Parts: sequence; C-alpha cells; structure tokens
Amino acid sequence: MTLIFAHRGYSKLYPENTMRAFREAEKAGADGIELDVQLSKDGEVVVIHDESVDRTTNGKGYVKNLTYSDLKSLNAGYALKTNLRKEPIPSLRDVLKWLTGNSMICNIELKNGIFPYEGMEQKVIELVREYNLTERIILSSFNHYSIVNCYRMAPEIETAPLMGQVVYMPWIYAESIRAKGIHPKYKTLKDKVVKESEENGIAVRPYTVNKEKDMAHLIELGCSAIITDDPDRALRVRDRIEKKPK
Repeated sequence: MTLIFAHRGYSKLYPENTMRAFREAEKAGADGIELDVQLSKDGEVVVIHDESVDRTTNGKGYVKNLTYSDLKSLNAGYALKTNLRKEPIPSLRDVLKWLTGNSMICNIELKNGIFPYEGMEQKVIELVREYNLTERIILSSFNHYSIVNCYRMAPEIETAPLMGQVVYMPWIYAESIRAKGIHPKYKTLKDKVVKESEENGIAVRPYTVNKEKDMAHLIELGCSAIITDDPDRALRVRDRIEKKPK
C-alpha cells in the first residue's frame, strides 16, 4: 500500500509546519507527516521551511539570527488569511512529543543546504532517540553529505536523499550511501525508475504530488509513499484505487 505523507502537515488548508497542520493531517487519516528543521540562534531545533521567517510569519530575519524565544513569539499562521488564531513555530521536541501519542511516520527534512547549521544532525538524532521514535523517523535532505553523516551517527534511523533532478539508477546511488529510500521531485520521475527502485528494496516517496491524476498514477505504480499538501484528496484517490476490481 502506498502511504500518504502530509507535506509540512495538512498545508493545503492549514499553516504549514505548525502543530495545527500536523494534527489536522492526523485527523484526515494521513499515514505520516513531512516537516523541515533548522537551528535557532541559541541552538534549538525548530520546525520551519524557509531560511528566513519573512514568508510564513509576521516577523523578519533569518532563523539562525533569532533566538527560540524570538521565534516562538511570531505567528506562523500569519500568511494564511483564513487562519484567525496565532500558530507558533514549533520546536522539533514539540512534534516528537506529540508523535508519541499516535503511530504516524515522520519525515524530517534537514534544511542545511544554504546554512550548514553545525551540530544539527546530532541534535535531531538525540531528540529522536530520547522519544524512542527511531523506527518511525526518516531523515532526508538535499545535502547528501548530511544524510551520510546521519547514517554514520545513527544507522538505525532510515535516511533518504532528496532529489530535485534526474539521477541515473538512483537505487544504486541510494544503496551506495546506505539510504533505504529516495525522495525525488515527482515531475522528474520515470515509471521504470519507480519499479526498478522498489524491486531493489529502495522506497520511492515523490514530492509534492497534488493533482489527482498524478496521485493515481504513482499509487498504481507502487510507490512506497507520496508526499502531498492535500492528504485528504490523496487518501480518497488511494481508497478508490484499492476498491477497483483486480
């Protein structure tokens, strides 16, 4: 069965990367969530996508230049005009604590391609271990050096490189860096790559899949998961495909 991961939570309807978006993804029935992490000025692992707070909050500046207290005071629901209540930027600790009360998988994307955030991998791994969630976490990044570092520090936690461009025989590349999955941009993905990867034991979880026809195609191909802003739609598509007579 293809799992449905909610991209930055249920971000189609709720403020991305907030506890509200994660809770609503769980309510919708998503199998997992995807989120992004960076480090605050004082070293807290915080959940936010952009390197600056300008787009998603009512604040300004780089995440790395703001303390955790500064970040917590901002409204991460500010950009979504339909959202009337304040939504704080969560810490990764907040999310992991919440995950202990359900059975969802969590894909943590390390946002360390632009700013290196020294020590972030170690902090993320320590938190995952502290909450005994090693079997339900996937660590991903566009920074593949970081992915290799994570594997070396914590071989028990699954890793998956993010791929924005076409990679030749990505299942062999994934095996070479000890990753158990790949997270390719869905528009770059060929059917043959999905089949070859899955047959070779490498999970394929494309991002960010929001159109029904694309969801249906990838589910029918046998992707391990799809990452989407609209988990409710994806779940309906999956349900329809599963009910089709074989």
